[in-house]
Amino acid sequence: QVELVESGGGLVQAGGSLRLSCSASGRNFENWNMGWYRQAPGKEREFVGGTTKNGENTYYGDFVQGRFTISRDNTKKTGSLQMNSLNTDDTANYYCVVGPVLGRNPSVWPYWGQGTQVTVSS
Repeated sequence: QVELVESGGGLVQAGGSLRLSCSASGRNFENWNMGWYRQAPGKEREFVGGTTKNGENTYYGDFVQGRFTISRDNTKKTGSLQMNSLNTDDTANYYCVVGPVLGRNPSVWPYWGQGTQVTVSS
C-alpha cells in the first residue's frame, strides 16, 4: 500500500513556473514507477509524464514540449514536477501516481494522490 500527497499547486501568471511535489508513505517506493496526470474541468485525465523506478528513463505527454521536468528521490520517497513556461491550458488538477507499469492509460496506475490545483492566469 502506498499513500501519495501532492503539494505546491497554486495560482501563477502565464509564462511563470511552479514546482509540484509528491510525498509517498508506505513501503518500497523505489520499486514503483512514478508519474503525473492532470485533469481540467470537463476533460479526461491526461498523462503528463512518468519516470521509471530508478529515474533513468522519463517520458512525457506530447503537449509538454520540453517545458516540464519529472524527477524523483527514492531516498526521501519524493517526486517532483517542475513546470516552466506555463500557459492557461495548463490549468488543471495535477495528480501524482505510482505503479508497477509505466503507461499513458490511467488504468495502469493503481495508486493516486488527492491532487493539487494549478491555475494559470492570463
